[in-house]
Amino acid sequence: MARKSPSRLELRRQAEAVSSKAEAAPKEKKPRKTTTKKAKEKPQVRKRLMWIVYSGSMKEEGRFSYGERAAAEERIEQLKLKSKKLYFIQPLKEIIGEDGVAVPVTPAASMDLDDEPAKPKKKSPKRDDDDDDEVDFGSDDDDDE
Repeated sequence: MARKSPSRLELRRQAEAVSSKAEAAPKEKKPRKTTTKKAKEKPQVRKRLMWIVYSGSMKEEGRFSYGERAAAEERIEQLKLKSKKLYFIQPLKEIIGEDGVAVPVTPAASMDLDDEPAKPKKKSPKRDDDDDDEVDFGSDDDDDE
């Protein structure tokens, strides 16, 4: 027996029936997994602020606790009387160990976002003003006229 092909109208009805069943049946949503990321608690690092007296060549000349800033400034005055070099004070945050002993500070370990060192300014190249080849076009002081 030869099978009769369905007409367009029958195909449309079948497609609508399938789509209406799909719309009628509520879709079950999969419950979302609630992922709560627990932040790892960083061990609290204790620090203390120290005043460091430096020479112009960044040689450490003395250390003073935070409350002894006046003593640090007095030390600078004493050093200036000895020599005419440049001396200045810089704050430094030292990490305190468990026993209350200061841990030696290495540059990589002491860097925090709050503790960024000031970037040195770029030096401009020196100009040679001794050159006789330069011509001054702007001067009107010529008495040749």
